Amino acid sequence: MTNSEDHKLKEIEIRPNHLMQGQAAAFKADIHRLLQHKDGFVHVPCPACQADNSRKCFKKYALTYETCQDCGTMYINPRPKSEILDPYYATSEHYRYWNKYIFPASQEARRENIFRPRAERIADICRPNNIRDGVLLEVGTGFGTFCEEIQRLNIFGRVIAVEPTPDLAETCRRKGIEVIEKPIEQVSLGNDTVDVLASFEVIEHLFSPHEFLLSCASALSPGGLLVITWPNVRGFDILVLQDLSSSVDTEHLNYFNPASLSHLVEQCGFGVLEVLTPGKLEAELVRKKILGGEFDVSSQPLLKQILIDEWEKTGEGFQKTLAENILSSHMWLVGRKSA
Repeated sequence: MTNSEDHKLKEIEIRPNHLMQGQAAAFKADIHRLLQHKDGFVHVPCPACQADNSRKCFKKYALTYETCQDCGTMYINPRPKSEILDPYYATSEHYRYWNKYIFPASQEARRENIFRPRAERIADICRPNNIRDGVLLEVGTGFGTFCEEIQRLNIFGRVIAVEPTPDLAETCRRKGIEVIEKPIEQVSLGNDTVDVLASFEVIEHLFSPHEFLLSCASALSPGGLLVITWPNVRGFDILVLQDLSSSVDTEHLNYFNPASLSHLVEQCGFGVLEVLTPGKLEAELVRKKILGGEFDVSSQPLLKQILIDEWEKTGEGFQKTLAENILSSHMWLVGRKSA
């Protein structure tokens, strides 16, 4: 076990308190800008199973969140089309703020606790599948730290970043990372094929996850590996907090569960090899909402006991239990493209 795995990650390490007020202001500005286009939002069926059988859950940020009664996926409906989303992300004040302030300030904590373990997990996935010295493509590279860490392991001959947000793409270039500044749906690699396609916390942002996964399949060589992460709607913090969860925001259009995303991945030409939830922060996120007076557990004595009264004794073990039982909201799926 690595030192990064031994360390008990705290939210403040990756989201420094002194920077979050500025982040909230930038996010508020983005919300205002997005809602100006609300007349152009469209109704969609379930993004996982395509059923048109949903129940309204709640409203947040003037957006409606629905749950598919067939597969349990939660999603924003109606939602902005790609023609609205693409320029929204390209000019996002929120992303610009993260790139300029939060990512640099928290880079080493993120490297040690998120990106280095993430790269090592990818290496562990590749070894039994005999993938080495090939091409890895990361879709939605952000600040580029994962690409740096996977390059450091020297298991791929080529690492390519797909990052459509201009500020973030430029940050990656300055780090010496090969960058394609387009959405994956617009990327053509010609005769080049990809052995591993990794995409962390991207699919929840997309108008059409189905189109995204088909594009991923097109980029991958036969037998190539797909590794994606996303917020699990059946994770502890989302189940408990519902609309109070920080994971429920305007940018996250899709909230899959393990079964519903597995179904969608299979429909797009992949076999599912593994699904896991190795989260570290879900219990702390709920605890923070309680301590901040945003979530009342006075009528929930068990939660109060675990997350408040006996936190020092029970918190770490409780979080470990969530991760081991597919109950954290940080979801991983590993798939293989059909030969």
